[in-house]
Amino acid sequence: MIRTHAQRRFFHSLTRTSSEAPFLSLTNPRNYPLESLALLSSCKDLNSLLQIHAHFIISGFNPNNSTYTHLINLYSSFKKPDYARSVFNSTPNPAVILWNSMIRAYIRSNQQEEALKIYGYMLEKQLQPDKYTFTFLLKACAELLDLEEGVSIHREIVDKGLECDVFIGTGLVDMYCKTGDLESARRVFDKMSNKDIVAYNAMLSGLSQSSNPKEAVGFFRQMQVGGGGMEPNSVSLLNLLPAISKLMDIKSCKSIHGYVVRRVFPTAVLNGLIDLYSKCGYADIARVIFRQMWGRDEVSWGTMMAGYAHNGSFCEVLELFDQMRLENLKMNKVSAVSALLAAAEMRNLEKGMEIHDCVMQQRLDSDIVVATPIMTMYAKCGEFEMAKELLRRLEGRDLIAWSAIIAAFAQSGCAEEALSLFREMHNENWKPNRVTLVSVLPACAELLSLKLGKSLHCYAIRVGIDSDSLTGTALVSMYAKSDHLTSAVIIFNRLPHKEVVTWNALINGYAQIGDPYHAMEMYHQLQLSEILPDAGTMVGVVPACTLLGDLDRGACIHGQTIKGGFESDCHVNNALIDMYAKCGSLWSAEFLFRKAEFLKDEISWNTMIARYMQHGLAKEAISSFCQMKLESLQPNLVTFVSVLPAVAYVAALKEGMAIHVCIIQMGFQSHTLVGNSLIDMYAKCGRLDYSKQIFNEMENKDTVSWNAMLAGYAVHGHGDQALSFFSLMQESYVEVDPVSFVSVLSACRHAGLIEEGRKIFYSMREKHHLEPDVEHYACMVDLLGRAGLFDETWGLIETMPMEPDAGIWGALLGACGMHSNVKLGEVALNHLAKLEPGNPAHYVVLSGIYSQSGRWGDARHTRLKMNDSGLMKAPGCSWVEVKNRVQAFQVGDKTQLEHRDLLGNSLLDKTEKMGYVQDQSCVT
Repeated sequence: MIRTHAQRRFFHSLTRTSSEAPFLSLTNPRNYPLESLALLSSCKDLNSLLQIHAHFIISGFNPNNSTYTHLINLYSSFKKPDYARSVFNSTPNPAVILWNSMIRAYIRSNQQEEALKIYGYMLEKQLQPDKYTFTFLLKACAELLDLEEGVSIHREIVDKGLECDVFIGTGLVDMYCKTGDLESARRVFDKMSNKDIVAYNAMLSGLSQSSNPKEAVGFFRQMQVGGGGMEPNSVSLLNLLPAISKLMDIKSCKSIHGYVVRRVFPTAVLNGLIDLYSKCGYADIARVIFRQMWGRDEVSWGTMMAGYAHNGSFCEVLELFDQMRLENLKMNKVSAVSALLAAAEMRNLEKGMEIHDCVMQQRLDSDIVVATPIMTMYAKCGEFEMAKELLRRLEGRDLIAWSAIIAAFAQSGCAEEALSLFREMHNENWKPNRVTLVSVLPACAELLSLKLGKSLHCYAIRVGIDSDSLTGTALVSMYAKSDHLTSAVIIFNRLPHKEVVTWNALINGYAQIGDPYHAMEMYHQLQLSEILPDAGTMVGVVPACTLLGDLDRGACIHGQTIKGGFESDCHVNNALIDMYAKCGSLWSAEFLFRKAEFLKDEISWNTMIARYMQHGLAKEAISSFCQMKLESLQPNLVTFVSVLPAVAYVAALKEGMAIHVCIIQMGFQSHTLVGNSLIDMYAKCGRLDYSKQIFNEMENKDTVSWNAMLAGYAVHGHGDQALSFFSLMQESYVEVDPVSFVSVLSACRHAGLIEEGRKIFYSMREKHHLEPDVEHYACMVDLLGRAGLFDETWGLIETMPMEPDAGIWGALLGACGMHSNVKLGEVALNHLAKLEPGNPAHYVVLSGIYSQSGRWGDARHTRLKMNDSGLMKAPGCSWVEVKNRVQAFQVGDKTQLEHRDLLGNSLLDKTEKMGYVQDQSCVT
């Protein structure tokens, strides 16, 4: 064995003393080859192999081809192709078997390019490759997806007459399938005279991964019939399952399931069935298979957890995780990733940290596949600093890790942080791919950062991924959300292949900018295409019906959701509830809400609370909030902002204070929207002092905060304080808006501050460059009318730049009632009768004016006219808190059990003793 001094030192330096190394003793030189092979066969680790190899060198043993081959194969098995190459280079005149071993060593180490280079050197030496050479080379081409090189090797195979060899034929089929040339694969397969199960499985795998899964199912049947009764094995079934999952056909699932049950197959096939049913949306059947399995392994647990995660059943994923811990089972990467995903989606930080601890104990966290979802879990649970720290500590972070954490920040509403991470990634010279773009483009849309969005679009064009379905959809969505629908439509029309999510992006874009007509038009175009709508489509179409106020069309869309099987989707159900309530069918909304017992989330409850308030049902809104808490659902920001106006509406102070405590406990008290709602609620519940305290403690006040406080002063009739506060608002450089002027003018009219009201009204246009709206004119009409300044009031109405509405004429009629102005009262009523023909209150006011003026006949005629029109005066109503419950009392209501006690003679007696005399002069 000829070695240079450097080569001797190379292998000698790699050896280490090991108590586990085999005993090195070569006895009779004639037996060296056999003993050397025996020693090599006993190697269980790299160190032992290095010691034996070093011994060969030191002892001067000259190995034969068989020993060289064994050495190369062993180094290959230990993923040391460089050591194998050193052995190969030191071999004088290596035979073809050694070339084959070296090619195989590189393939084993995923260095397919080096394997093809070795083949090139082999041809330069004018050596003739054999069938094993070609088999290895075809595998290298398949792994590299190098069709061109594969075709070249195929030509050499044909020239040597080896195409019909079963091993080479199978290698050709596998290579063509993996490089996407199924036609050539089938042609080679059909030429093979002696096909074995491996050849059938290679062809089946290619067809299963193709865009025509039905062809794979047909081939599987042909395999059993036309293939000489070829009995499929477990590999055949595992190759077929991806095709069936693409078909999403429960009949095919049950058919293959039955085939598996009738025969005995290993656990791997049952794991495949679990995965199949889960991907087809039948996680319940998958769970049955999982429970009935004997000898479940870690793959079974991981597959079941991944199946639940795929179907959004995150509670079940965490239940399986807890069960695994109880049974002291080890997690694998799949189960760890699934558990982390579930904790992230449920925003369950405590459970996520528990999973993280478990992952660290099993030393899975060093794997980037597991480390990436750990980061995203912390980000989605609001622990953003922890997520960023894990990213910085992650060794070998790749583009997938960057894309995942950027997406997590964007989905958690931290768009600015997402873009900051993207810039950090860019500074580290990472080039974004389609996944990165899909992650960062939503952040651009949220921040309306159209400039960056356009830059990313240009980058996508430059690298040639703008026509990719995934990237194209993200671009359509970004432009649509940025109110650039023209650009969104251009990209949409240019996409060669449109997925349903691409259509959804455009439909949702139109709906979000308030253009329901184009949204519905896109939906109709989708229906005419070959693409079937999904739940995401309905989430965009149903709000379009809401914007149109078209209950009939909404009900029709509801029918289509049932037909499509989307009624069990929580987001679709929430959209339907909102649509029915906003379109006037609150009963239908309530029916869907109650029916969706297991589908209700925070959005469902928030929708019902808001819609109850829309219909003036404040008590029901408050009741829904209480029930939400009883069902252990955590209120969020939207919940509090929705329920506090309901509390204010019925002045339920005790309930309001309880909700305030809940807000503090959940840490929402510092949020400006919540603070504004609390100011309004306390002011309307009579506790202006609490409103002041909250206002003073707020760190981030906006114009709405000041307006809420200003409105509180107005409601309580504190005109002077309202004017002082309005002045302070301007001195504090807070931008006053039209709402500010409505509040301060209301304060002036309640306090009778005529001159101050005039100045403020005219300052809108002159000082603040704001055009008064109809509400501002209504305040002025009420202010001047209450003061009896009817000439000025009428002059103001006549100079209005818009048509007076019911608010203007109602304010004038009310003022006429105060001052018994019959003439203008009649004018006001004539207009109100046209604008609000069904409102009896206006007739009652005019009847009172007639009575005050002694015109009893006109008063009686007005009342008769009301009766003839079917109008009835709504009874007065007040809300009182009695024994911790808000009770509503109406005039003439005798349904309360305690009404005789509450309305007894004691009240009348007390008022008479105080000198009160009933005024019945206006009673008709």
